[in-house]
Amino acid sequence: MTVTATAAEEDPVPPAVPRLDPRHYEPARVPHEVRRHAGTPDTLAVGRPGKVGLLELAFERIGGRTELTGHYQKSPLQIMRPLYYDPARPDLAVTFLLSTGGGILQADRLRTDVRCGAGTAVHLTTQAATKVYRMEHDYATQLVHLTAGPGAYVEYLPEPVIPFVDSRLYQRTVLTVDPDATVLASETVLAGRLARGERNAYRVFASDLDVRRPDGSPVALDAVRLEPSRGRAGGSGVAGAGSGVTGPAVLAGHDVMSSLYVLSPLAPPGRVADALHEALADCGLLYGVSVLPRDSGAWLRLLGSDTRACAAALRSAWDAVRRLLIGAPAPELRKT
Repeated sequence: MTVTATAAEEDPVPPAVPRLDPRHYEPARVPHEVRRHAGTPDTLAVGRPGKVGLLELAFERIGGRTELTGHYQKSPLQIMRPLYYDPARPDLAVTFLLSTGGGILQADRLRTDVRCGAGTAVHLTTQAATKVYRMEHDYATQLVHLTAGPGAYVEYLPEPVIPFVDSRLYQRTVLTVDPDATVLASETVLAGRLARGERNAYRVFASDLDVRRPDGSPVALDAVRLEPSRGRAGGSGVAGAGSGVTGPAVLAGHDVMSSLYVLSPLAPPGRVADALHEALADCGLLYGVSVLPRDSGAWLRLLGSDTRACAAALRSAWDAVRRLLIGAPAPELRKT
């Protein structure tokens, strides 16, 4: 689980490909750890009604604030209309990403495309945690393509992903960031339904975060591969920690893993990294901070077993970076 510069993967298809063409919603490459679970479901198969969720959003700066100027959605993905309730940034369009399906099921193929134009200010988050349900056949994928234009300020801070027992998920997030734009992006994954004693009983959780510039030049790739169930027969109802993810180089026995990526020209990368360190100095969690390749920003990864403590630490990091970059605290977002 490292962040390195790498050759950027080409976009899977030209924009002219129809939305419901599999080349549009299927990942161009699925990691072997996930692909080996491919199969034909005995319920709704890939591509059937309700199995392909699409969401396309376009934001532009109009009349002193950011407006939603383009919107396409196909169930189960949808949004609430943008809200403007950050007192420090009344121009910020706060947008909640929703799913009518209640979670991710086997053979689901989800894709979200967000374009934030020049000078826009956008906050994107999910209303609740993303639940990934048990899968007996095939796997599920979730793609996010986010583009930030010159001078844009974008926060993509979804709630945690919770992989249930025997689930199989590949998610890929591509951030195309103009050198003059600022993007804060986070990712959190839990070991399972912790309140039920379910820990690392999923089959595989794989995630790629790909950061690139508008010309396609690579900035960083963060690849996560968690496969606790490999070599385990059956697996239904397993509640114990999976031996494949509990080592010191992976989760080290913790139940929560969070990451925060900060790409910005508004402060030197070293200063951003210092702000992250200072924010978490007394959190009592295991964490690490470093600058991103090409001096594009900084990133944080933290581990813990108390979900509230981890959420509070991630919020502290977000607040510290916000104050540093735009001189405004993190707002309170009511999601219930």
